[in-house]
Amino acid sequence: MSNQYFQIQVFFGYKRSHYCLKNVNNMRIFGEAAEKNLYLSQLIILDTLEKCLAGQPKDTMRLDETMLVKQLLPEICHFLHTCREGNQCAAELRNCASGVLFSLSCNNFNAVFSRISTRLQELTVCSEDNVDVHDIELYQYINVDCGKLKRLLKETAFKFKALKKVAQLAVINSLEKAFWNWVENYPDEFTKLYQIPQTDMAECAEKLFDLVDGFAESTKCKAAVWPLQIILLILCPEIIQDISKDVVDENNMNKKLFLDSLREALAGHGGSRQLTESAAIACVKLCKASTYISWEDNSVIFLLVQSMVVDLKNLLFNPSKPFSRGSQPADVDLMIDCLVSCFRISPHNNQHFKICLAQNSPSTFHCVLVNSVH
Repeated sequence: MSNQYFQIQVFFGYKRSHYCLKNVNNMRIFGEAAEKNLYLSQLIILDTLEKCLAGQPKDTMRLDETMLVKQLLPEICHFLHTCREGNQCAAELRNCASGVLFSLSCNNFNAVFSRISTRLQELTVCSEDNVDVHDIELYQYINVDCGKLKRLLKETAFKFKALKKVAQLAVINSLEKAFWNWVENYPDEFTKLYQIPQTDMAECAEKLFDLVDGFAESTKCKAAVWPLQIILLILCPEIIQDISKDVVDENNMNKKLFLDSLREALAGHGGSRQLTESAAIACVKLCKASTYISWEDNSVIFLLVQSMVVDLKNLLFNPSKPFSRGSQPADVDLMIDCLVSCFRISPHNNQHFKICLAQNSPSTFHCVLVNSVH
């Protein structure tokens, strides 16, 4: 009885939330006080809805609830798509809405997936002047387990080539965040991937890798796709094994060339600042992903990390030439990820800590060290 009662509560919760959000979003407001009251009303509704969804048992959806979710989705997406840069209220609403979408997608993945899939299809036939990629960004907010990630990869690979370039870039940026949602929320599934390789996952990832590789013709495009390419390669343990050998399968030669290009760019031989920065980002992601895998399950990925990590640390932690992409918060986050990953890979190597503690090191290095230890 308690479960049935809970389902009834959720059903009316969806219904009320949909109408409340729709009514509030359509309100005409005048003045600063009214705008603040509107913001608080929206925040209360979203916060209540997220808490309601977070407590919902898995796989308890009914058909009538699914229909209400489809009506509710546009109202949630409204907050994700209309966030204005520098507006704190809008940013808070966006964060709250992303939490709702994450919880909503646990039991309603098909509804969210359908919205993404429909948008992908529309972007294969739209004109260059009418490219709306907002729904593609939903990739990065949803709850994905291994099976759901496969569906996203398969759907993306199927439609990627026909997408307009702006849409392709949006997919490249958002899909990488979906990967981290999976790894951080289902780490055991990712670890298991390196214990029992999954052919269907690897096939989807490899196909998308090849498509993205074909897209990356210019230096600018290469810089944009390298972080996703390393993620897709990580999803193919057997290919990583193959390209570590002296003789590489012809089908995997482009993966080996990709890794060679990463190494060259990290060492400063890539001929482009853009590629060096992208190589640093990709290598940090490789290091971070490797911390979820044990040496016994796949030593080759650690050998791959070791072949790049010295150049990576020399690039990111050089006191005489601090790493900078023009965005200090993003640079600090990257350096923290690098430092934490290096520690987890090799806890007894404290050389990177010494560099951060040196008197002649920039204050940024000290900040990175404190945050990494935390």
